Amino acid sequence: MTHKPLCGIDEAGRGPLAGSLVIAGVVLKNPVEGLMDSKKLTEKKREALYPLVIKNSEYHIVSFSAQEVDAMGISQCLQQGLQSIQKHLLEVEYLFDGNSSFGVDNIKTMIKADTKVAEVSAASILAKVTHDREMIEMAKKYPEYGFEKHKGYGTKAHMEALLKHDRCEVHRKTFRVKGLDDPVLKF
Repeated sequence: MTHKPLCGIDEAGRGPLAGSLVIAGVVLKNPVEGLMDSKKLTEKKREALYPLVIKNSEYHIVSFSAQEVDAMGISQCLQQGLQSIQKHLLEVEYLFDGNSSFGVDNIKTMIKADTKVAEVSAASILAKVTHDREMIEMAKKYPEYGFEKHKGYGTKAHMEALLKHDRCEVHRKTFRVKGLDDPVLKF
């Protein structure tokens, strides 16, 4: 029985109020030193590891815009992203960080795989850096939101900017924002 290489899969941008959902699959061809869950690395360290992962792997990155997330929902986007990775990275075993394969066959899941498995850590880094770079670019177009600081997540500063300026094109319209989407109470 031949042993198939492992394709680690992770996503970034599932929870923010703005920006794309990014899913990455990585099959490492050579070991990369310093891999770990992207959330545990500094931005500088993630940026340094990104080209090393690219150079030492076969990979596939799928992005869904805020509009696509609104239209299809997170689960459908994740399902399509996983299927796209399966179409591009062949003859491998698939391991997705988390506890759901979103109905996609032949995908194993593991909670905290991004902290335990190098290929998933590498995918975590590709997904997070891709997501964060997009948000840094969006910060130039929409400086009033501070995307470069919070990367679209619902921080206090982002919530205050939303209440002041409402949403822009990279915000997810289906993600409810307290104070912005609450029904007005009438007495």
